[in-house]
Amino acid sequence: MGGVPSTPKFGGGGRPHETAEYLIGAFIGEKSFPLSSDYWQKLLELPLNLHWSSNRVHQACILFAQNNCYTRHLGKILIHLSWCLQECVSMSDASSSAYVKALNAVYVSSVFLKHLIENAKTDNFEDLYLPLNESEEIPSNAPKEQSIEHLVVNSVLNFLGRVDVSSDTHLLHYELLNFMLVALSTQLLSGPSLGADDIHPFFDAAMSQPTSLVNLAIRKLLLNYITRPRFPLKASSYYIFSEGYQPGVLQRVGSVAANLVLLPLNLFASSSNEASRSPLADNSLNILLILVHYRKCLGMDHSKDKIDYSSPDYLPKEESFFENPYCKALENARDIEFDRVDVEGNAHGGSVVRLPFASLFDTLGMCLADETSVLLLYSLVHGNSDFLEYVLVRTDLDTLLMPLLETLYNAPRRTSNQIYMVLIILLILSQDSSFNASIHKLVLPSVPWYQERVLHQTSLGSLMVIVLTRTVKYNLSKLRDVYLHTNCLATLANMAPHVHRLSGYASQRLVSLFDMLARKYNKLAETKNDKMHVPNGEPKEVNSLQEDTVMQMFLQAAELHIYTDFLRIVLEILNAILTYSLPRNPEVVYAIMHRQEVFQPFKSHPRFNELLDNIFMVLDFFNSRMDAQKMDGEWSVEKVLQVIIVNCRSWRVDGLKMFTQLRFTYEQESHPEEFFIPYVWQLVLSRSGLNFSPSSINLFPVDLPLQGNKDEEAEKPQNGDMKGNELKIEVPV
Repeated sequence: MGGVPSTPKFGGGGRPHETAEYLIGAFIGEKSFPLSSDYWQKLLELPLNLHWSSNRVHQACILFAQNNCYTRHLGKILIHLSWCLQECVSMSDASSSAYVKALNAVYVSSVFLKHLIENAKTDNFEDLYLPLNESEEIPSNAPKEQSIEHLVVNSVLNFLGRVDVSSDTHLLHYELLNFMLVALSTQLLSGPSLGADDIHPFFDAAMSQPTSLVNLAIRKLLLNYITRPRFPLKASSYYIFSEGYQPGVLQRVGSVAANLVLLPLNLFASSSNEASRSPLADNSLNILLILVHYRKCLGMDHSKDKIDYSSPDYLPKEESFFENPYCKALENARDIEFDRVDVEGNAHGGSVVRLPFASLFDTLGMCLADETSVLLLYSLVHGNSDFLEYVLVRTDLDTLLMPLLETLYNAPRRTSNQIYMVLIILLILSQDSSFNASIHKLVLPSVPWYQERVLHQTSLGSLMVIVLTRTVKYNLSKLRDVYLHTNCLATLANMAPHVHRLSGYASQRLVSLFDMLARKYNKLAETKNDKMHVPNGEPKEVNSLQEDTVMQMFLQAAELHIYTDFLRIVLEILNAILTYSLPRNPEVVYAIMHRQEVFQPFKSHPRFNELLDNIFMVLDFFNSRMDAQKMDGEWSVEKVLQVIIVNCRSWRVDGLKMFTQLRFTYEQESHPEEFFIPYVWQLVLSRSGLNFSPSSINLFPVDLPLQGNKDEEAEKPQNGDMKGNELKIEVPV
């Protein structure tokens, strides 16, 4: 049969060896070409502008999978790809043949590697057949001790990190990022929690790269995200396996071939809607998030083996995880403008990633409407203390906060996980007292996206209170998500002691929040009491209740307890404002006086009475001052406020009972990968154009849409949900 498939559609023996049709036919055929054969040069040097239908691509992938087990052509083309990339790095001429060969190699590799991964039958991906046969004659420059996957990942990262993006190199950069997406997609076939014996060849290779290369790659991926390079396609566009002039034919192949042809021209062209769109920046961020959030358990920590197990101080062994070098590089990134020095005056040792934090801050502010950028911001403020510190000292915090608050405002059109990430970011920021103080000093001329009323000259802090209370109200009526309530209230509680000149509208929303939760609490309490009594008022015997009724009562009791806690937190928020900053917040006093009847029913409640004693002490003080005023005609809002402002000067906090300030902190759970790995891949698949067979995906439920109506997605529970699993909030007692 020779090196060419016998079926005519893939090229018969009569075709000249120089044609792309013949060369691709030979690549997928039965004949194994040695690594040193001149066939590889012919394959990679010719323009591979084949006009193949989707069906032919599918058949080619199937035939390649059958023959690769003994031809080992995948491993060989990956070796040639590595050599081409090494040559590209060492050359300054981007128009050289090495670039053409690298483009052909990375494209062909991506198409067939994706098919093999999607249809893998073993968990260790042995059917990729990456190692060469023992009988293969190995050239002197071929890898001997180094695995092929390690070699190619090293070469790809080295090229991405060292070669600047330009109009000449842009296409190769983009295709290499696509290749990395395909290579790392093995993760889609397994669960998020990986054990020591789980094998993902290209992931394991990426994690074993030297620190210097890891830092170089992380820096370049972030610089791509920051600079957002956009280059128009040249007339001689790069086509392979396409029909006529339709570069997107493989998009229709879906699960049977890679969707890695060039994006259509309109994605690269600037438009009014997507002026900052950069496919290269998007894919750089995708790869960054995939690498940074990878996590693998190495087993149990046996450091406690010699502990006396009968001792009350015995602690069980803990799981140990390998240190992700990409996560570490991101966490240790430093601002390029400063050489940070520690408290002892010693410069940070070792090489670190240096980035322009100012540009990164501005780019994030521009792109936070996108979910992947929100996840990057979370990764930075949670993991990188230097970047968090940089954010906290910026005087233009509205750059980041306005798009985050707008996302919360549009919660019905956002996914629940995106809302959670935004709330966690706000919670992390609110842990800093300087942040809580500075947001009340920054005054916004207007808030164009807020539709309920016109907001003029509103402080950023007041807007945060307005949006957070609005989010709770939306959640109360639609999602009923306890975790979301908790995050909103936690952030408000952290802000409370530092509130300064809260606007009238924000103050009203805060008191209305108590009223909303109180009505929910009362409804739950009434329902619980009704279920405990028969219609004639006689108590039921517990043993006569049906099992489902008992369960409902149990759930309602738990929910009632939760809302009791929520009401107490809101009362503590109001107490913190009155205790620490009453003279600076006359609008809060006015809002409490205006709605004082909502507090009355809870005055004797054992969980609330001490907190309400303080509120009623404030009410008594200002009510008495109002009564002492001789007023002609009706009281107006302005007149009441004027009385409050005047009497704030004589207010003394001495009579109030002082409570310990609530301080909520965010802490990641011990298995964050259970949320982040599925979440990252859902985002990648919905944004990168990489189509993957749903039947092959085990990482998250395949019945969830990868792309769809965001209104619908926002209402649906998502895999790896944060609630009670990935995140927790610690409250000092």
